[in-house]
Amino acid sequence: MAMALLDQIRSIFDGDPGVRKVADDPVLSAELLMLFRMILADGSVSESEMVVFRRICKEAFGIAETSIDSVIEYLNDFGYETNGSQAIALFRDLDAERRKLLARHMAEIAKADSKLAESEVKLLRRTLDLLDISPVDVVKPES
Repeated sequence: MAMALLDQIRSIFDGDPGVRKVADDPVLSAELLMLFRMILADGSVSESEMVVFRRICKEAFGIAETSIDSVIEYLNDFGYETNGSQAIALFRDLDAERRKLLARHMAEIAKADSKLAESEVKLLRRTLDLLDISPVDVVKPES
């Protein structure tokens, strides 16, 4: 209880720790923006897509559940400064596994609502091309 109170007080003075983590890591910011673009690719935001996004934030990036709404707000406020090509450019120099992970996360979100829209397929295909990743690598289980 006391630790939670201290965390709340610290976040008032220091800002949200999840937002700080995202703001301090351009690659993480770019990845979250790409995931958000996938959520928006079909023109609507489904609850199932947001559930997958939140799970990825928590499990893959260690962003606390209590920070995710603030992270989303941060991305909405500052994400307009980065377009998809700029975000992808940050990934080109990363190792293949990290690029494959981005593609897998995007595919997870695209499939979350049980409907794969053509716009989602196009965004994923274009991302795979730019990252030099085979579609086979997206469907293969992680090694």
